[in-house]
Amino acid sequence: MEIGSVNTLARPPTIQRRTLHHEVVEGLRELILSGELEPRSRVNEVSLCERFGISRTPLREAIKLLAAEGLLELLPNRGARVAALSDVEIDEILQVIGALEGAGGELACAKITEQEFAAIQAAHLDMVAAWKVKDYPRYFARNREIHNAIMAASGNSALLAVYRSLSGRVQQARFSAHKTDAQWARAIDDHNLMLILLRRRDGVALAQVMRDHIKTKKEVIASAYSTSQPPKRTADRRPSAPHMTKA
Repeated sequence: MEIGSVNTLARPPTIQRRTLHHEVVEGLRELILSGELEPRSRVNEVSLCERFGISRTPLREAIKLLAAEGLLELLPNRGARVAALSDVEIDEILQVIGALEGAGGELACAKITEQEFAAIQAAHLDMVAAWKVKDYPRYFARNREIHNAIMAASGNSALLAVYRSLSGRVQQARFSAHKTDAQWARAIDDHNLMLILLRRRDGVALAQVMRDHIKTKKEVIASAYSTSQPPKRTADRRPSAPHMTKA
């Protein structure tokens, strides 16, 4: 009985630590994907610990994990910075993302539920409404939501895992990449067509549209993420972050 009691009491700290680890990783990942931490910018551990309300140990664990994912780059004896990519790496990543989105779109047409389609349609309508009033943060959020939802509707967990890992490396630039009127118009037209093809369950056509759609992002992603570009100088910002239990 005593042994059983010890085992029961020993479990909560482990669960709490796992929860904290997950929260820190997801919080730091979101700062990178949202663009609060820009490509090539240094990770300020002191500032982030204050914002998250944690010690350096869980933050450094999160940094190591995100470095393994390719979102951060570890600097010998100098901490870490948000990863930058070479032009070749950008080209290769976009080729794979295009193939993954094409495959995901085709699978989604065969497996998507009415509830999933309704959610994508609602996000699409809100994205278009945001574009019309030039609410770009809302537009980008819905845009990202739509692509992730189509991939999730594929029902293929292996495909989704690889997609999330790769797309995260260029996500912030990708979903804020429309600079000219022509680029905006092309993006809206592409998304309108995606919705029509998804409703028709035309997987082959949707796959082609999604592959072509990602090709239009190469130049603007390269301008933001390429190692050939100098790091941006920005004022110190304090992005909002959830307060986490101290470790």
